[in-house]
Amino acid sequence: MKLKHSIKVLLAGSVLGSASIAQAADVVIGVPNWPSVRVTAHVLKVAMEENLGLEVELQNGTNPVIFEAMDSGAMHVHPEVWLPNQTNLNNKFVQEKQSVRQNPNGVAGDQAMCVTAGTAERTGIANLADLTDPDMAKNFDTDGDGKGEIWIGAAGWASTNVEKIRAKSYGYDQTMNLKEMDETLALAEVDNAVAQDKDIVFFCYTPHHMFALHELVILKEPAHDESKWSVIQPTDDPEWLDKSEAGVAWSTAYLHVHYATSLEDDQPEAAAMLSKVKLDTATVSAMTYALVVDKEDPAEFAAKWVADNAEIVDSWLQ
Repeated sequence: MKLKHSIKVLLAGSVLGSASIAQAADVVIGVPNWPSVRVTAHVLKVAMEENLGLEVELQNGTNPVIFEAMDSGAMHVHPEVWLPNQTNLNNKFVQEKQSVRQNPNGVAGDQAMCVTAGTAERTGIANLADLTDPDMAKNFDTDGDGKGEIWIGAAGWASTNVEKIRAKSYGYDQTMNLKEMDETLALAEVDNAVAQDKDIVFFCYTPHHMFALHELVILKEPAHDESKWSVIQPTDDPEWLDKSEAGVAWSTAYLHVHYATSLEDDQPEAAAMLSKVKLDTATVSAMTYALVVDKEDPAEFAAKWVADNAEIVDSWLQ
């Protein structure tokens, strides 16, 4: 693997032993709250540290916060921007302000609603629209209020807002309670439902390890039709839900690395590398499985992955 070390001077304090002077990281990577973005963030961190000699820091943040921070220079990288989910942020910061760059190499992903194979067999559910039937919805009622429950994603995900729109558009917002919760807790509920032969319906997406863990059935929907997909995010309009409509399947999503335009001047080697990063769905799913299912330490896994995939990382540096 090519090594491009930069010389860095550390001011450790006076000869009298005064406290060391803190030095800001060369590159700050924002990390939202889902597994695949976390593992990609660690891989990018190791790749830049080992090959470019940079100090790289990881900071948690939501999608809007990270984009605002890339715009201001407080952060420099978003490892996994989902499009069309983040179209509003992409339009604002990449297209209009041009303070953020988009890597052109997208990882293909899918988004839908799933049930376990056992759920499909017991209830006969096959289509997402089946949830509008109160009798079907009762199969997913766990608290006895007469309405079912469906996990639509975590708070802060753009897809969670879209799923609220889709529930309204199909009409199952009237028969189902829409649950927003941390993904770790939601997937634990899926594990329990499988173990106890209980019925469950939930948001699902690839790349993800959940499809390797369980036999899942994606609920059928009308094919994506752009003319029937009008999605507004709450950051753009307080009446976003009323004004939006999306009663068809998602289109194929693409996951892109984004980085601050300022890196092109401040850390040009990092900007050049980030513009060439290229992964695929199977690779990201396998990396996520290692972290979530095999419980590998993210930093240790990333170091091993970078070492084992030197040819891929070198292609980002050419």
